[in-house]
Amino acid sequence: MKPQTSKLQQQSQAELATQHQQQAEQQTTAHEFQSPEAMLRADVAQTVVPEAVKIRLADSVSKEPTRPQPHSWWRRLLS
Repeated sequence: MKPQTSKLQQQSQAELATQHQQQAEQQTTAHEFQSPEAMLRADVAQTVVPEAVKIRLADSVSKEPTRPQPHSWWRRLLS
């Protein structure tokens, strides 16, 4: 029975090593951005927003008071 556990341990260690290598490859990729806006656009393209967050955000935005329309320059002058 010990040889089987050794094989299982070797397999699990090999899987862990592969996972660590994949994580290291993902983390070492560096990007240089021309501006903060470009960085944000790249982040938005990679980030998946959960549906619950989308719904809560839409509700919050719909509850925001609307801005009053600015008066014409002549109305401000005569006020």
